[in-house]
Amino acid sequence: MIAFIKGILDVKTNGYIIIESQSGIGYKVYMPQSDISKLPEIGENVKVHTFMRVREDDISLYGFNTNEELRMFELLLNVSGIGAKVALTILSNVTPSGFALAVISNDINILKKLPGIGPKTAQRIILELKDKLKKEQEISIQETEEKSELQDVISNDEKISEAVSALQVLGYSRKEIAYSLKDIDTSLSIEDIIRKGLANLSRGI
Repeated sequence: MIAFIKGILDVKTNGYIIIESQSGIGYKVYMPQSDISKLPEIGENVKVHTFMRVREDDISLYGFNTNEELRMFELLLNVSGIGAKVALTILSNVTPSGFALAVISNDINILKKLPGIGPKTAQRIILELKDKLKKEQEISIQETEEKSELQDVISNDEKISEAVSALQVLGYSRKEIAYSLKDIDTSLSIEDIIRKGLANLSRGI
């Protein structure tokens, strides 16, 4: 599995880029358009986190500027009826924090406005991901220290509790979340708390 690619940006166009590695190989990487727009100019060095999808008739690389986007992409591929193309479209139009918040708050309106996502698909995304979260919480037997630490973070604050659920939707463990939300400013909005948590998680805090 190719975790990331570093090299010189050789092609930057609609829907994909080509990165030339130090070995002289050019990798075609499909990316969300929003990520492509944030990349530097042709000829500059870039690093993208990648997901390699292997099928009987195709092997493709998908790239993302952040690990959070990569996690969200992998998550979406596990939802029935969501393929790579639709997942990239979703990622081009909503941030991981906004997506996670929409899922835990049952906000179908945000999801159904996304290109290629109708009301039924939006409902299915929410139901399947919330069901996944519920199952993980049921089978999760945490160590006493970890439970206590997370409980201290939540501190009976509804916004923090929702942010914890949102970060779990994105695939983070309760232990990782506990550290990422330690000493977080509870006056922030839920989405900003999620965003701060993601930033801390990306730095390994």
